[in-house]
Amino acid sequence: MVINLFQVIAIMGLLCIIAGNLMISMKRKIRRRFTYPLLLIGGICLEIYSIYLGDFIFIILQGVFIIASIYGIIKIHNQHYSTRVSSEAKKKTRPSVIRGKSKKTKGLFSK
Repeated sequence: MVINLFQVIAIMGLLCIIAGNLMISMKRKIRRRFTYPLLLIGGICLEIYSIYLGDFIFIILQGVFIIASIYGIIKIHNQHYSTRVSSEAKKKTRPSVIRGKSKKTKGLFSK
């Protein structure tokens, strides 16, 4: 039994998808960073294999899977960016508090 290059690609794709699904139960930072990229790589590998096989239904299925993975990456990136921007804005607008009293900072045009 000889394994060709496309079967190796398919095995890599399966391993990436399995690893991505296992990462869902891990910590949030790890999940955010690695889950969807692993699913995307696995989907692309299986898409290549399905094109090699010529299985039309599997090609469509993997195409939808790839689109869903890209959507997940974009959604997580936007959530991370909006959370970072809002936390930086809160830091800039929050007055510093010393012993229960707010410390007013002087503005550009205040006396």
